[in-house]
Amino acid sequence: MARSRSLLSKPHEERRLARVMVLCAGFGTRLRPMTLELPKPLVPLGDRSLLGRIVQHLADEGVSEVVINTHHLMGKFNNISEQLQAKIHVVPEPEIRGTAGGVAGAREHLEAPALVWNGDIWCEPPVRELLALSAPFTLLVSPRAKGEGSVGLGVRRDVVRLRGESFGEEVQGADYVGIAALSAQILDRLPQQGCLVGDVALSWLREGRAIESLELAGSWSDLGNLECYLAANLEWLAGRPSWVGEGAEVAPGVELSRSIVGAGARVEGQGVLEGCVVWPGAVATAPAVSSVFGRGFAVSLR
Repeated sequence: MARSRSLLSKPHEERRLARVMVLCAGFGTRLRPMTLELPKPLVPLGDRSLLGRIVQHLADEGVSEVVINTHHLMGKFNNISEQLQAKIHVVPEPEIRGTAGGVAGAREHLEAPALVWNGDIWCEPPVRELLALSAPFTLLVSPRAKGEGSVGLGVRRDVVRLRGESFGEEVQGADYVGIAALSAQILDRLPQQGCLVGDVALSWLREGRAIESLELAGSWSDLGNLECYLAANLEWLAGRPSWVGEGAEVAPGVELSRSIVGAGARVEGQGVLEGCVVWPGAVATAPAVSSVFGRGFAVSLR
């Protein structure tokens, strides 16, 4: 098994365990060709990468140590601690292990209870509250109507529906937002390969055990496809008409409308760039609508 390394560690420094792991090893196939250039956790979301945004939120919540696993384009995570100015322990996976296997591979670096955060999800979870929970297994959820969403909840807000299987009477539906709090009991039973939901959570429920839920206050974004990716970036803009990063150049004949132009990027041509994201260092040509421009690709919803 590949051993992790803390990119900010010093020789003989006292070893500390992390309370949070961000899963960063996936291929991000639904976001191709974007994820042929960058792994999904490193795609830009507003003025920084998605992972950078996650790490900043964790820092705001008092979390100073983070573990990530890597596989797809793992070289892009080189020097990630320096880039994000955070203590990040990197666990490379020569062979991808799945969401459960990825956490199992980092078990020796995690203190329980631990928070596991899918690296393609953005929200602002109540980290302190999740880490203070005593339940063996807790999913962070966003409420929906009864029968809707990826999970069903019972009267005690425990999970009673998951992946089409029922484990009790449902009173409310919800979406699992890709963040879970795991006790030592769960961490120690994780398989070396497999899925946290399909191979661990379902197995736990089939044994007649409970999985608790905690409700997320606020919105969440799954950056799993182009439409969701663009929507998350435009939500970041909030009331601003557009945003232009440091060193970016916009041609005089170009009008920006609800678009994000990353640092060092260039927008050429004439006309309106509307609802677009231009990655740092990329070149875009106006006019364009609902498009993402990288250094090696341009992709549009239109």
